[in-house]
This record gives sequence, structure tokens and C-alpha cells, in this order.
Amino acid sequence: MSFDLAELRRTIQARTAPDASKDADADRDAVAQLLAALSQGKVRSAESTDDGWQAVPWVKQGILLAFRAGTTAPFGEEPFRFFDRDTLPLRATDGVAEHVRIVPGGSSVRAGAYLGPGVVMMPPAFVNIGAWVGEDSMVDSHALVGSCAQVGQRVHLSAGAQLGGVLEPVGLRPVIVEDDAMVGANTGVFEGTLVGRRAVLAPGVQLTRSTVVYDLVRERTYRATAEEPLSIPDGAVVVPGSRPAAGAFAEEHGLALYAPVVVKYRDEKTDAATALEEALR
Repeated sequence: MSFDLAELRRTIQARTAPDASKDADADRDAVAQLLAALSQGKVRSAESTDDGWQAVPWVKQGILLAFRAGTTAPFGEEPFRFFDRDTLPLRATDGVAEHVRIVPGGSSVRAGAYLGPGVVMMPPAFVNIGAWVGEDSMVDSHALVGSCAQVGQRVHLSAGAQLGGVLEPVGLRPVIVEDDAMVGANTGVFEGTLVGRRAVLAPGVQLTRSTVVYDLVRERTYRATAEEPLSIPDGAVVVPGSRPAAGAFAEEHGLALYAPVVVKYRDEKTDAATALEEALR
């Protein structure tokens, strides 16, 4: 399918305008074109710009239109039936032609998600609508790539890693994991957090908009602002830590609060510890 992206953008904006006429067929046709463009990597729900990563509002508006335009319908065969909007089927994936491996065992990729060449998915894993998973990345068992999350090239999402999804508001930046990052087992990255290139998140790290990250190397802190979500610097190695809770009661009981800590920046030893075996490719 060929795409006139300028025309598709105008159509989506017209169909999602407050004064748009009711036309179910036009809505569904626009949604189908958008999901195909997303699946093929012709358009993205977030883009890297000179001002940093930005959401693409018209794309997210189109994704929301998919939910409104569809009706709940059954998919699959007994006993493995499921129920979703009929505008949101699973992604049609030709693993051989696309050079993608989805190992048997219950993984799902929703329509409107992009999988780059060389992506490997271990079961069970889930990639949601609007997400982008870059070339040669691995989505390990029980990992989640949430709606509109952007994953770069050669990223390893370890077992149980969770990248949160963001659909609304449409201008809000989704979770971003840049090239060559390593996201450890049972790690959570949420609320638009950006993980910089070659950064390493140790198992169990949790990052949200309210998280404060303490950098022992550069002796500074990282936190979200009113304008920007939390960002982890390129090459940072982040581990779970703690800091003393304030107050006499906390001191009396030896209480501490969770605080992720940058303990070093990536070096050859870190590279060796996090490298994916080429044989897996």
C-alpha cells in the first residue's frame, strides 16, 4: 500500500475535529490507512527533532479514532478467542520477508506497531499500537512495549521489562528508549521517561515522572520538570538505591525511600556484561 502522508494527515485531522460529520466508513478507512503506515514504519507516533523527542499529535489522534470507530468483536478460534475493537486486529507480520523472529508461545503485536529488521520477540511478549521497535532489538519474555513507546536499534528489553503506554493527551511524549540501551529484568519505564543511548537500567529499576535519579558520578540529580519528563543521560548505568526518609519517626525506625542511582557511565566492562550474543540474531 502506498501512502500520501500529507493527505492522510489532513484526513485524520478532519475526521477528529470537534465539528466532524458522522461518517463511519470514512473513519474506518482513515484508521486502516494509518495503521498500515505505522506498521510499515512510514510514519511514527513520536519523532526525534532538533528540540528533542516530540509526540506527533495527529498520529495519536488517529489511533484514538481507531477505538471510537470500531465495535467490539470476537477474534481467533476457540479456545483461544479474544475480544477487541474490530478496527484493531493483530498486526499482519511476515517474519521471513520482514526478517523478524516471533518465537512461538503467546506473543502478540497489535496493528499499528512497527518491528524493524532483526527484531526478536521471546514468548510471551506484547507490543502495543503506535509502538516502534528498532532494528536488531530484542523484546524478551513477559516484556511490554506500551502504546506509542519508541525503542531504538540494538536495544535489549529483558524479561519482565515494562515500557508504559501514552495515548492522551495527544501532545504528551511517550516513553523513549534510545539506541543500544539495556533495560534490565523487571524494570519499569513510565510516563514519558527517556532512556538515553547506551544507558543501562539494572534489574528492578523503576522510573516515572515523579522519580528523582541521583548521579554519584556527576554529583547531580535528574527529575521531570513542568515542561519535560524525566531523562536518563546517555551511557548512564542506573541501579536501584535508597535514601533516608525524613522525620524523627522515619529515623527511629530506620526507614528509607526508593531512589535510583547512577553509579557509573558505560565502559568496556559494562559492554561485555550486557552484550547480546550474535548467535541470537
